[in-house]
Amino acid sequence: MASDVNDITITYEEDGQLLVKELDKEILTKGAWATIVFRYQNWSKAKSEFGKEMFTIRRYQKRDGEYLPKSKFNISSIDQAKKVIATLEKWVN
Repeated sequence: MASDVNDITITYEEDGQLLVKELDKEILTKGAWATIVFRYQNWSKAKSEFGKEMFTIRRYQKRDGEYLPKSKFNISSIDQAKKVIATLEKWVN
């Protein structure tokens, strides 16, 4: 894993094939616990192309100088992301 929160990525490659392409990330919190929102796409073997944009919120804990993944929540569609945004806006406004 990474020792610097800025180096954390969800990009994943296997046997030279990129399977998870990170499009963007936003670090929400830093420190002993880090929270990061990623925008990404998964490779579809069936279609031989990257699929729709998806989002994930991930929490990492820094232990012995390294960030370790602790939890995640995947948002599987733009529609679901919009519903999460609308709910949070309603609650905080």
